[in-house]
Amino acid sequence: MAQISLDGASLTIEQVIEVAYGTPEVILSEVAKGRVQRAADAVQKLLAEGVIAYGITTGFGAFKDKVIPPDQVERLQYNIIVSHAVGVGAPFDIPTVRAIMLIRANTLAKGYSGIRLATLQLLLDMLNRGVHPIIPEKGSLGASGDLAPLAHMTLPMIGEGEALFEGERLSGAEALRRAGLRPIQLAAKEGLALTNGTSVMCAIGVLETHRAEMINATADIAGCLSLEALNGTPLAFDARIHALRPFPRQIDCAADLRRLLAGSQFTRGYDPANVQDAYTLRCMPQVHGAIRDAIAYTRWVFEIELNAVTDNPLIFIDDDTGAIEVISGGNFHGEPLAIAMDYLGITLSELGNISERRIMRLIDEASNTHTLPPFLTQEGGLNSGFMILQYTAAALATESKVLSHPASVDTIPTSANVEDHVSMGVTAALKGRRINDNVERILALELMAAAQGVDFRRAQMGADATLGAGTQPVYALIRQHVPFIQQDSVLYTYINAMIGLVREGAIVRASRSGISVQA
Repeated sequence: MAQISLDGASLTIEQVIEVAYGTPEVILSEVAKGRVQRAADAVQKLLAEGVIAYGITTGFGAFKDKVIPPDQVERLQYNIIVSHAVGVGAPFDIPTVRAIMLIRANTLAKGYSGIRLATLQLLLDMLNRGVHPIIPEKGSLGASGDLAPLAHMTLPMIGEGEALFEGERLSGAEALRRAGLRPIQLAAKEGLALTNGTSVMCAIGVLETHRAEMINATADIAGCLSLEALNGTPLAFDARIHALRPFPRQIDCAADLRRLLAGSQFTRGYDPANVQDAYTLRCMPQVHGAIRDAIAYTRWVFEIELNAVTDNPLIFIDDDTGAIEVISGGNFHGEPLAIAMDYLGITLSELGNISERRIMRLIDEASNTHTLPPFLTQEGGLNSGFMILQYTAAALATESKVLSHPASVDTIPTSANVEDHVSMGVTAALKGRRINDNVERILALELMAAAQGVDFRRAQMGADATLGAGTQPVYALIRQHVPFIQQDSVLYTYINAMIGLVREGAIVRASRSGISVQA
């Protein structure tokens, strides 16, 4: 079995994806174990000395000035979990829950949070044995971290709440028992360490950023297949044009489009009667390239956050003197992540917009200068063809535009105005997830329409006419799941099949296989 070792410093987005969707064993590195133990020992030393420290011997939020007697410190940590577990709505899916647990464990492995080794190990044991807490989607403001959802994550650790285990929804205590685990009694600082941080918005952000990379690659393929169906020209992708406006990812996108279309007989060269295409075809490098920039920025943000310490307060131990300081700060504030997810949502929404416009061009005979029949059907009038597919794409694009309003510009003060500015990071992340859903569906509709258009073009050109190196295998894959639509029939089953191909990455894999063969 593959193994991933957490040290708080080297977790990657690819490893999060591997754990979210697979079952590699996750362990703590020896270095991390030493740091975790050192910080836990420091907390016990502070307690023994009667030091007043936020969240250890005081209440939380507006109760920061309420000193807690030593004999109630453990009860304080229990109380923060049960009182903060107030999430509502549908539960997160298992991949998201696994990503949350992994990221939370990694930040605790950094050794600044004061959690005991046994407590952290229980979280990893749950992850490794498939005990997945039921975590409702709604309830986080993104500061002080993702309190409500992380409290739900922690409930089974103390024998409360609910969890999924082997496909069954159980009480937290029963799920642990069946997995051969036992609940733990939280010690000083541990409840706060487990709940105070950005692990939920970070988990969603990582999963959706990785997904957006696949969506963007799919959009390049769909755009090229549409260009071939529309007898478009790749001249606008000439490297010399893009060198004169040297945005790196615009240049990269144009190069990828050229590779996708290499060898295609469905494109036109220079034609003095038709020198350029509409923007949705001609400007793909500029639009898709800009979206690549946004995705790259989002990846950069989450690569940093994965290995950051995001709870409060933090425990610092001087290496030379052993002196302990407990310092309150604000690393739990999700603003960097919220802004990144808003940015990602806005740009992916735009990717849906340009795809929907290409669908319109495929079905509108006037727009495609009579290259293709109206609505991609042979007997228009009797048959509606692909008319209503564009309606669906338009509905999805509009919903994405509404969702593109940034959550990070909003804030509602909480905790008696002590926590007076919040990030709304999980809201931004959840919006980004819905936009990704919509764009995948729009691209599936475009691919389906483009393949229909290619068949009409092939009837004009001859059966031997070849598509591009990267589009030919995609067309072949589509036709394995969706036939040419001769006459009106039930289409939603084909649409769902296409969405599955997009979502699973099959479109991108097929395209890359064709390009690699040519290379």
